[in-house]
Amino acid sequence: MKLLFEGNLAPRLVRELESLYPDSTHVEQLGLLQSSDAEIWACAQREGYTIVSKDDDFQQLSVVEGHPPKVVLIRAGNCSTTQIMELLCRRHEDLEVFETDNAVSLMILR
Repeated sequence: MKLLFEGNLAPRLVRELESLYPDSTHVEQLGLLQSSDAEIWACAQREGYTIVSKDDDFQQLSVVEGHPPKVVLIRAGNCSTTQIMELLCRRHEDLEVFETDNAVSLMILR
């Protein structure tokens, strides 16, 4: 599963989660930090990423556009990068199932 972490999430998540989510990246690493949501969406679609975000805009794009790409929306409130990392580790199996389920385009993690 290739995750694309959007700009509101820390770039260090890529390194910290490399063993569970190889080939993942951050928008900063792709030169997309200042890009629009539509540009990030198009890149994720083209490159086969699942977008991980805290941004409601990606939820709306998911509803309007469907998938690909799929979207994982972090709804854990004001939490630390470590807490996000722990959440993504704890829900790894659920995310793997989500990735293969063609009927769903959005997963909300709390």
